[in-house]
Amino acid sequence: MELIINILAVGAGSFLGGSARYLVSLAMKGISKGFPWATLAVNLVGCFLIGLLWGVFSKNGTEGSNWALFLTVGICGGFTTFSTFSKEALVMLQVGNVWGFAGYVAISVIAGIALVALGYFLVR
Repeated sequence: MELIINILAVGAGSFLGGSARYLVSLAMKGISKGFPWATLAVNLVGCFLIGLLWGVFSKNGTEGSNWALFLTVGICGGFTTFSTFSKEALVMLQVGNVWGFAGYVAISVIAGIALVALGYFLVR
């Protein structure tokens, strides 16, 4: 029964996170010309948020709780878009936008990891 509750928590969170990601992409559609700004913004915000949440749950010893699963695996996992990131990066390479590709990948990876760490250490 606990597994089913965990799956439902992750699924509900994924629905909310994915819906939020879609709304951000709609809101930023006008400025995302030639560069995936919405995906970059979502990934960076999601990295910071998961770092904060990870810090809170780690501090409280509740990393495996239903709430932790709902918020981190569910909402943050549904909100961030690594698969979309990977596809968009590949498209940049395919069209010859090597500098855009390099910048997008570097900023996403380096700033993403840094923001996870920042969120975590702000709470710890």
